[in-house]
Amino acid sequence: MASSVMIDARVGGHVAAHHPLGTSTGHLVELRGQWDLLVRRALDVSTLAVELAALSEPEFLSLSAWLQTAERELPFRFLSVHAPTKDRELPEDELVARLCALPPAVDAVVVHPDVIEDPAAYAPLGRTLVIENMDGRKATGRTAEELRPFFDALPEAGFCLDVPHVGSVDPTLAIAHELLDAYGERLRHLHLSSVDEGCHHVPLTPQDEELFAPVLSRCRDVPWILEADLPAR
Repeated sequence: MASSVMIDARVGGHVAAHHPLGTSTGHLVELRGQWDLLVRRALDVSTLAVELAALSEPEFLSLSAWLQTAERELPFRFLSVHAPTKDRELPEDELVARLCALPPAVDAVVVHPDVIEDPAAYAPLGRTLVIENMDGRKATGRTAEELRPFFDALPEAGFCLDVPHVGSVDPTLAIAHELLDAYGERLRHLHLSSVDEGCHHVPLTPQDEELFAPVLSRCRDVPWILEADLPAR
């Protein structure tokens, strides 16, 4: 089965040729919490991979309940959930317990290192846990060295390479290669888009796609998740 993105002329050669390719629901702000509609929009992009982004704790609680609905079936071959990064009130161990209770169909749970208080608390997630590198606005989690304490404490955790996050820290993308050198064996998927001056995800530009190509060529064996709308025709 081919991804619908792969035959969409709005995506250039480096990306369109990748398999599997999917999208995140995080940029669909107007549909936040409406999981049936969000999944339909994601399926318009790809039937192969998706990231259901619960960026706030209330969103996560609604997503968790939605995923537990009886006979809930999703067609994606790869399903990640982005754990909440804001409006968090649950104690960390309770949040982790709820993340562990997500259905077996969830292949990955993406967590931002800057919101981790106690790395050891996330150990019960095992290989499902995936730690994402941060953008230039954050105080930690941006480089291989800043991520090392998290991966040392969580030997089973995977890695999500956010390519535009690297670009916001280092326009040469040398840090991306350092991250892959250090954690490439942990790579489970990557995030892909362009970013604006405020580090907000925007549609991937042809210029960035070309710039990112050497990094993307090292990530052929994992799903690529688009974190913005497809480019306008």
